[in-house]
Amino acid sequence: MSQFKKQFLVGIIAATAAAGACTTVLAADPIKIGVAVGLSGANSVVAPAVVQSSQLAVEQINAAGGILGRQVQLEITDDASGAVGAQKAYDTLVFQNNVDAIISMETSAARNAALPIVARGKKPFIYTSFYEGRSCSPWMYVNGWVPEQQVAPVVDYFVKNKGAKTFYLVGNDYAFGRGMLEFTKKYIEQHGGKVVGEEYLPIDGTDWTPILSKIRSAHPDALISATAGGAPNVSLAKQIKGAGLTLPYGNLAIDEGTAKSMGDAATGTYMSASYLTSIDNAGNKAFLTAMDKRFGKDLKTPNELSEPQYEAFFLYKAAVEKAGSTDSSKVIKALDRVSFDGPRGPVTMDKSRHTPLAMRLGQIQADGSVKILQSFPDVDPGAQCPNIK
Repeated sequence: MSQFKKQFLVGIIAATAAAGACTTVLAADPIKIGVAVGLSGANSVVAPAVVQSSQLAVEQINAAGGILGRQVQLEITDDASGAVGAQKAYDTLVFQNNVDAIISMETSAARNAALPIVARGKKPFIYTSFYEGRSCSPWMYVNGWVPEQQVAPVVDYFVKNKGAKTFYLVGNDYAFGRGMLEFTKKYIEQHGGKVVGEEYLPIDGTDWTPILSKIRSAHPDALISATAGGAPNVSLAKQIKGAGLTLPYGNLAIDEGTAKSMGDAATGTYMSASYLTSIDNAGNKAFLTAMDKRFGKDLKTPNELSEPQYEAFFLYKAAVEKAGSTDSSKVIKALDRVSFDGPRGPVTMDKSRHTPLAMRLGQIQADGSVKILQSFPDVDPGAQCPNIK
């Protein structure tokens, strides 16, 4: 383990202990919320921002009196961005720490490995990451976007504004990459376009050179990728730039924080997001001000993967208060239709355990910021989990 990761993990443990120390203010028995996130592995690039959002949410909730008069305590574990790590992390949270709920931003591989453990432990689980859709469990709600909400803005823009008729699709070889690009291919073909190539690299792979050579030979009008986020986004973007490919490029998995860390490799990339720091509303301004005040020079850029994490704590709070209890079965029922008006605007989990979202098509600028090109209010997630009651 690198010295950086050691220091980061020590910091997380210290923050968790500090959060626990303040729980005696209102009640001796805190509400424990587990956060499993990729402090190591592919998601380690975005994990620090997710942790910061979790910390701010808990501190704000506790400062306002907690939930039902009880303080909230964070329990943070490393899922190593994958299935094996998630199994260990969730065993710890569910059966050793006996958390009251889990709120986590994770890879699809980690989520899929975690769901059976969540079901055995009967713990409410809010999954905060964007993902490939149609992952359903009686114990899970989702407040991130799904393909039905995210793909159309990018593809439609390339077709209408860039004249794209042929596309090349590139992703990581696991549930998210394949699920996103399967949906994207269908959408492209349904709207008269053609996919001239589709390639995948293992989630821990770093050399995109052979795939980029195939793209060059295929001469597509546009390129769209769906990686594991974090580190794979960085390696892919840098190698695209190094290869001299200049075709319109849409990244279905990049977040604003990662983009800012990539330098000019990200410049010009198109993305579709439900959250960007440039959103102009009172909730986002308050959120950004609070984040800056709390973390100062150590602040990680709030982004599409960290803001829904912040928001989910308040959705859980609303569900507990609606249920009048932290009892898992009561909270799960209450999570349907709870709302929170925050940085993204009003969010309500009332559509097949998912939420309609305002989506924004953006393009990454030279300074890493994202210019919003188009906005799409109240985009429906579609029929994600119609048979889960």
